[in-house]
Parts: sequence; structure tokens; C-alpha cells
Amino acid sequence: MGDENPKGSISRRQFLKGSAVTPLALMLAGGAIASVYLRPADARGFTLRPPGAVAEKRFLAACVRCGMCAQACPYQAIKLAGGEAGAGIGTPVITPRETPCYLCQDLPCVKACPSGALDKKLEDIEQVRMGTAVIIDRESCLSIRGLRCEVCYRQCPLIDKAITLQLRHNTRTDEHTIMEPVVHKEKCVGCGICENSCVLPKPVIVVRRTVEVQKDSYDF
Repeated sequence: MGDENPKGSISRRQFLKGSAVTPLALMLAGGAIASVYLRPADARGFTLRPPGAVAEKRFLAACVRCGMCAQACPYQAIKLAGGEAGAGIGTPVITPRETPCYLCQDLPCVKACPSGALDKKLEDIEQVRMGTAVIIDRESCLSIRGLRCEVCYRQCPLIDKAITLQLRHNTRTDEHTIMEPVVHKEKCVGCGICENSCVLPKPVIVVRRTVEVQKDSYDF
């Protein structure tokens, strides 16, 4: 009779067996959750946020890590930062080389934000200031080398505003024209489409931080 358990109770062996499964279950669950998050994929020196993001310090305080902006993005360009982001874990980030911001006219990510981390005062895509495109390797740029690439220019959503072509004589061949892409930082929105479209294995044009990104709000 001493070996029997009252109805509804479990044996010591059953308890230990159940306890042994728990850490594994937790580990698997943790892996599933972690797969939702994105590791910061580059060393651009700052985190590229969605359109309308306020200054970084204020952004980190305001963002509630709900992921609603990511859900609202029709291109799935917005991902959530992983654990190595420290205090920024769960916050929205964009990695242009994977998927840039395609500047939706109705700015659904901004409208979806419930906390003000993405400022709803932003209504015009030409007023977006996520960063500024910069040509970081002129020697490798095909257009500057006179090879007629110009893909970044032609893919720019603000063509002939944010990026223009500057024509100059090709001193190397002495008979051709170089059509050099020139970024106008006062017009560039930092969407990263140029970085994404660069045909070289390592893009020579990338989005960098600008003073405009540090503004506290989009109060136009």
C-alpha cells in the first residue's frame, strides 16, 4: 500500500522525468522566439531605423518593442534587433543590402506605431531622413571608372533630386565621358535602395548617419 500513490498524485520518477523535459522545451521555445529577431548585419556605425524615427536616445525610450511597424511593412524590410543590440533588443531596424525601405507613399509603418517612436508628423516621403547615402569607395565605383553603370542613380526613388549624374571628361581614355553619381544630402532620405541595388559584391554606396537623423521630431 505504501508503494501506491493517492489518486491524482505523481510518482517521484514521473516528476523527475517531467522536470528533465522542461529545460529542453524552454530551450526550443527560446530558439523559436530568437528566430524572429535579426542580428545587426553591418558595421555602418549606427542603426538604420524606419521612416519617422526620432533621435536615437528618445527612440529607444519611446519604442515599446511591439513590432507593429514591422508587421505593417509590405516589403518586410523592417526586422527586429536581436539580443546583441543590448538595450535596443526588439527595436525595428532596416538592413538595406537585404531589403531597403521602398518609401511607401502612405507610410504604413509610421501610422502603425502606437508610441511616437515613429513620428506621425511625417507625412511626405521626401521629408524622410533615415540617413544619407555616401560613396565610400570611389576607386571601385563602376560609373566613376567610366564603365557606364549608373544603377544607383536609376533606382533612386528621388532620381535627379537625391542622386544626379555629373558629366566629366574621361582622362583615362581621353575620348569618353564619365557619368559620376552625386548624392545631394539635403534631398537624400536614406532609404538604402541605392545600397541594395549596387551591382558590386560589396556596395560602394552605403547609408550613413547624418545630422538630420538626430532631430527630435518631424515637426515641419
